[in-house]
Amino acid sequence: MSGLRSALWLPLFDDLADPRVVAGLAADAEEAGWDGCFVWDHLCWRAPVRRVADPWIVLAAIATATERLRLGPMVSPLARRRPAKVARETATLDRLGDGRLTLGVGLGGDRFGGELSKTGEQLDDRVRGRMLDESLTILAAAWSGEPVRHRGEHYTVDDIAFRPRPVQRPGVPVWAAAFPGSPKPIRRAARLDGFFPVNLEHPDQLAEAVGTLTELRHGEMASYDIAIALPPDVDPEPYVRAGATWWLPELDPGVRLDTVRGVLRDGPAA
Repeated sequence: MSGLRSALWLPLFDDLADPRVVAGLAADAEEAGWDGCFVWDHLCWRAPVRRVADPWIVLAAIATATERLRLGPMVSPLARRRPAKVARETATLDRLGDGRLTLGVGLGGDRFGGELSKTGEQLDDRVRGRMLDESLTILAAAWSGEPVRHRGEHYTVDDIAFRPRPVQRPGVPVWAAAFPGSPKPIRRAARLDGFFPVNLEHPDQLAEAVGTLTELRHGEMASYDIAIALPPDVDPEPYVRAGATWWLPELDPGVRLDTVRGVLRDGPAA
């Protein structure tokens, strides 16, 4: 599986709610040959999960504990975050990590912890989709370093220059989460730098989505990333043949630390 990169994908709950523990795991992963460490972005989760860490603080700890790993939230529901704040966070974090940040984005949802309804956030998927797209427009402008003048349906940024810029040019790579058969999210992903399929059940689903993405991107796929999350015991090779470039072993919410260490020791995809 030459060319396939491997990343830990950590739900920041219970045993993994301590930023020092997660930073230590990331450092061990880097030493063991892994290529990335991505984290979940949630305010809360359903029982029996009780402890939850903030992803941005944890990512800062990972950035300082490692030198090579790509890192980032996978995925951040931008509709419940202020884009101006995310612009500052992403630029600062990319500088802290010397240009290693990847921003995963998605619609988010209320299903597993009620984190939208419990905090008064927007529940309509279509509205959150428009908020996500508007946030992405603001982020792209902010990462340019030029003054941002945006008045949209949901957000206003009136003449603010977000400097210093991220290390990466023209900005931080963005991967979009989407169900493989969802046309609008797939179109969003095609405009960005990568695709993170949700609830992937079969390589044929991925192959079909990759075909659509290739068509939408007019064949320009050389620098495009496709990240797949699979249970650790599922062979990623058929998904690699379908177009995957990153493999993330899927861990259950509330996973025990010793289980994570076992996956880490088993190593990246061969």
